[in-house]
Order: sequence, then structure tokens, then C-alpha cells
Amino acid sequence: MGTKQFSGSLDQADVTRADSLAREIFTDIANKWALLIIEAIGDRTLRFSEVRGEVDGISHKMLTQNLRMLERNGLIERTVHPTVPPRVEYALTEPGRALRVTIDGMCDWTHRYIGHIEESRERFEAQRP
Repeated sequence: MGTKQFSGSLDQADVTRADSLAREIFTDIANKWALLIIEAIGDRTLRFSEVRGEVDGISHKMLTQNLRMLERNGLIERTVHPTVPPRVEYALTEPGRALRVTIDGMCDWTHRYIGHIEESRERFEAQRP
């Protein structure tokens, strides 16, 4: 099973245009919770409570909203097992795993430059009246 390539207009793929599909997708996935959820799930299949346990500080409501958005965008797959009560599990799809590579790069960048950023913030705040 392959990923479908975008076949719409170039305007719809332009993330800089306010009315583009690309901007809508970018806005959906470029939030801290979505990125942290994707990173937390990783190569595993997790239940809701397990995802919540991996993402410190996320509320039940925010996790629910972000899981629905990620599922809508085809980045995670939600599987409901017919048990009582139902068991629901989440896993990354192929596009979700591909996005995780980018998120891993962002995490690596953060680790690499956190000291520099901390020093810069201190200098900036020291210069403020």
C-alpha cells in the first residue's frame, strides 16, 4: 500500500497561502501536542491511557482532540477491539512514521542547541529594562 501523491493545484500545496490545503495540514500538525503524541507513539501501538502517560501535562480533552485530528489527517490509525469495555489502540500510519523522522530531527536539534538558546535568552532578558 503506497501513499497517494497530491494531485490538486500547486496553490493548494503552497503552505504560505492562507487558503491552501497545505496550510491547513501544517496548522494541524505543527502544534506541540500533535508532535509530542507522534513522538510518544513511535513504533508502538498504545492505548489512550498509555499515550496520556507518555505525554506529560496533556489533558484528556486535548489528547482526544489531537488524536482525532491526527486520525482525520491519516497520521495515526485507531483500532477498536470488540471487547467489553472496548479496547482502543493507536499506531502511526506510514505518513505518520515519515513525519516522525522529521520530529526526531527537531528533537535532536533541540538537544544540540538547548544550551545556546538558554544563554541567548539570558542575554536577551539581561538587556531588557
